Amino acid sequence: MERIEPNKLTEIFFETISKEWMLIAAGDKDKFNMMTANWGGIGYLWNKPVVYVFVRPERYTFEFTEKQDYFTISFLGNENKEIHAVCGSKSGRNIDKVAETGLIPHFTELGNVTFEQSRLTLECKKLYSDVIKEENFIDQDIFEKWYTIKGNPHIMYVAEIVNAWI
Repeated sequence: MERIEPNKLTEIFFETISKEWMLIAAGDKDKFNMMTANWGGIGYLWNKPVVYVFVRPERYTFEFTEKQDYFTISFLGNENKEIHAVCGSKSGRNIDKVAETGLIPHFTELGNVTFEQSRLTLECKKLYSDVIKEENFIDQDIFEKWYTIKGNPHIMYVAEIVNAWI
């Protein structure tokens, strides 16, 4: 993997996140988990390059994300949709996702997990988190559609992109 400065990224993340998807991973060499996500974004906030992602508290990855100061976002390319299917539908509580998918873990200098299959990895330091709250929705239809029936409100994380690799 070749390190690049986050401000040199040329991805069209609107397309990448919504169509290619991403793996959010957290933990350490002893224990980690990852999940498929396609809600989030990348921008500039508090004079820092940042990501914002959303994780439901019932997801196994949430436990790791809460315990760690960092997480990674890995983009695997469209050719790895089967990996995303497993990581988005099965829990690491019940299966070994690495064995099930063939992902090859790679650990950063900071000790965070990414994968050799990743074509782009963002290593992110948590800056802010909050629970999505029903009372803050201006358009209540969104809350009704995504949270009344489908599960607990997400936790939103805003994190600084501290490293990027291609």
